[in-house]
Order: sequence, then structure tokens, then C-alpha cells
Amino acid sequence: MVRWPLPWMMTDVTEEDRAIIRYLQDAVADGGRYFRAKTIAEAIGLSSKQVGARLPRLAEKTDDVEIEKWGRARSTTWRVTLG
Repeated sequence: MVRWPLPWMMTDVTEEDRAIIRYLQDAVADGGRYFRAKTIAEAIGLSSKQVGARLPRLAEKTDDVEIEKWGRARSTTWRVTLG
């Protein structure tokens, strides 16, 4: 499996963005599909607000992981699949 991002890709991606993508790739590979920013944030050491603000932008930037806003009850749920 190729890990995103490759060194020559997307120079405007931060380390925090990379951590989110790596987490999502690993979690989806392990069978996860639906995520909340809070869960991702706790796993990688960011705030849920930081993760929630980055997910819509990452959804447009990456092809290796498809990130889709899925539902909103008390907090947004994100549906994630491997690209």
C-alpha cells in the first residue's frame, strides 16, 4: 500500500494533515468506516476543532482516502473509504 502523501505531492500539507491521513488510512484498513473528529483528535493528539477544520479541505486534496461528510447529529460524522 502506498502511503499518502508521497514526498513530491502537496507541499502545503502540514504534519497535522499527514497525521490525520495516516490515521484514517490505518483505521479504514482495519475495518473502520465512520469517524468523528473527536475520535481522530484523541488518537493523534490534536483538538477535535483542529481535526474538524481540516477534514473538509483534506477531502478535496487527497485521492488515496475518500472523506465524505456523512451525518450530523451532535457532531459531524465522516465516512471514509480508501480511494
